[in-house]
Amino acid sequence: MILAKVIGTVVTTISHPDLKNRRLLAVQPLYLAGEKPDGDFIALDNTHAGVGDTVLVLREGNGTRQVMNNPDGCVNSLIVGIIDSLYIDPDEMDTDKKKR
Repeated sequence: MILAKVIGTVVTTISHPDLKNRRLLAVQPLYLAGEKPDGDFIALDNTHAGVGDTVLVLREGNGTRQVMNNPDGCVNSLIVGIIDSLYIDPDEMDTDKKKR
């Protein structure tokens, strides 16, 4: 699973039946200092998230099909939660302390 920030919406005129009545959102993965950032991607919304929300994204086909209750679904990225708050312990991030 990936933590990401919703940065926009995607509008389509024609969509696959598995995507009907669901929103597509553009998301940007969040990363810690020193990590290589991944590129933005599109995820199917299962939570009514909006632009600016921090979300939890499931990026694994079998898991998304289980959450959607669709064994033949063609969805790879699914937003499964909206994050209300996030705390990162600064002591856990100090890589020098971890090496000792």
